[in-house]
Amino acid sequence: MRDRALLMIGPTNLIRLDICMTKIAFLGLGAMGSRMARRLLDAGHELTLWNRTAPDAANWAGARIATTPRDAASGAEVVIAMVRDDAAAADVWLHSESGALAGMHAGTLAIECSTVSADWARTLHAACAAAGVECLDAPVVGSRPQAEACALIFLVGGAEAPVGRAEPVLSAMGSAAHHCGGPGSGSATKLLINALFGIQVTAIAELLGLAAAQGLDLTRIAAIIGETPVASPALKGAMGGMLAGAFAPMFPIDLVAKDFALAHNVGLRLRARTPMADTAATVFDDALAAGLGFENLTAVAKLYQ
Repeated sequence: MRDRALLMIGPTNLIRLDICMTKIAFLGLGAMGSRMARRLLDAGHELTLWNRTAPDAANWAGARIATTPRDAASGAEVVIAMVRDDAAAADVWLHSESGALAGMHAGTLAIECSTVSADWARTLHAACAAAGVECLDAPVVGSRPQAEACALIFLVGGAEAPVGRAEPVLSAMGSAAHHCGGPGSGSATKLLINALFGIQVTAIAELLGLAAAQGLDLTRIAAIIGETPVASPALKGAMGGMLAGAFAPMFPIDLVAKDFALAHNVGLRLRARTPMADTAATVFDDALAAGLGFENLTAVAKLYQ
């Protein structure tokens, strides 16, 4: 069974791919993982699923439900993980008894889609190499609507050869994949992008609060800002959500705070100056302390009301 799809590798090269159906193990069925796995199932791939809380088999007709990551990975050609953080990823991949790597044979491809530190990603690459398994770190840009629409952007770190091998699988879940460089580079790039987004969100929340304090018409001011060259599409979307009070979680504050902490740790280790990121991080920490952790990151606007 074959299908065709478009995938962008690098900034300009758009190519057409033949998609061969693949035996895939998908580990982690949270808000993002469940949507990504659904796209793989819809594309006709042979799918085995694992989640820490066992999924309802009735909702996953056509997929096999595994009891452990190792069980899920056994016999798979590609194993994908989408979990919360470094600790969860280490347990899913490298647990001595139940970890996925223990069930993978030489030649399997591991794809770490979780937003994790570059250090953890490089640890996984090294462990996979020792087992004869190819590895990519490939976190995603996009949230739940993009996952549902097969419009995620993958940021891929690793060697060239497995990038080509992963293309048909990634194209079933997203619209583009960018090879960022060697092991860990995809994860490092994802944290840069998330930090930039978080900085923009905290900045506009603060400035809309300042506008409100002056008695300005926020709807009018936001519209004007949105028409200027300084407003990115993400910034305009954030302003709209803030003004509408639409804070249903797409990128929850607790995950944003986690990612800022990862970026901060990199800065400390490399003795790199990160004053903007560190300041934005304190805003998200304040939002956590205010009980806003499970709301969308735009809910930081509540701190300025």
